[in-house]
Amino acid sequence: MQSMTGYGRAFAEVDGRQMTVEVKSVNHRFLDIAFRMPRNLMFLEDAARKRIGERVSRGHVDVFVTYRNLRTDARVVQVDEALFNAYADALQTLSGSSGPSLRDDRTLMGIARMPDVLTVTEAEEDQEAVRALMLGALDAALDALTAMRAREGETIRQDLAGRVDAIQRMTERVRARYPETVAAYTQRLKNAVAELVGSGVDETRLLMEAALMADRSAIDEEIVRLNSHAEQLRALLALDEPVGRRVDFIVQELNRETNTIASKSQDIPITKLTVDMKAEIEKLREQVQNVE
Repeated sequence: MQSMTGYGRAFAEVDGRQMTVEVKSVNHRFLDIAFRMPRNLMFLEDAARKRIGERVSRGHVDVFVTYRNLRTDARVVQVDEALFNAYADALQTLSGSSGPSLRDDRTLMGIARMPDVLTVTEAEEDQEAVRALMLGALDAALDALTAMRAREGETIRQDLAGRVDAIQRMTERVRARYPETVAAYTQRLKNAVAELVGSGVDETRLLMEAALMADRSAIDEEIVRLNSHAEQLRALLALDEPVGRRVDFIVQELNRETNTIASKSQDIPITKLTVDMKAEIEKLREQVQNVE
């Protein structure tokens, strides 16, 4: 079992190229991936998205990529010769004008400093080399992310298992208490009738009324389903695969059966037990939102 919350970071350097990849994930109903990387690396997004999809099935994943190219051929200096000549001609015109005498201090570096004469551009990247570098760093970052998610997932799994145990213990107490509720109802009905009509109580009619009450409030099926759902949860918690959606569905079924028992019961102890069961189920539901 894995949590949907985690963080991983990795750095890779090959042949003068440096790549840092950070991956952060939080809860989300589906797999949602967002990238923040330099514009010139956007060609990597599809490959990165596919690789993440192979490792993560659910959660919002933020991917941060930083890149440096320290190779000697990483940048190209270009000369705008036409602009250079235009500057030179303009300066020549100024130096020969009839206006105030100007000292001609033209130098090559002086003209080169003029706007846009020299421009520095990034050389075209070797896309295959950059892709291999990014995927290597991404895999290492995903390893760290998965390890953190697995550690938190184990903590969640233990918590869920403990709450399932608690729900089953309370279910057993409800099952044991139920026959007493039928007997208690029969006695209350007998006492009420005796007060109204004296001691001449029709035992057969009382038993029929008690049987009808028992049928209306029968919770045997709900108890069986509660225990079945609990066993399904235990089986899911032991699987080595994403189970969050399935666990969430079964928790909803647990809540449904518990609500049915609460609505049928006219017994205060059983009502109190269902309240406690619903509290545990709500904690289960909250925890399941963190499970991949």
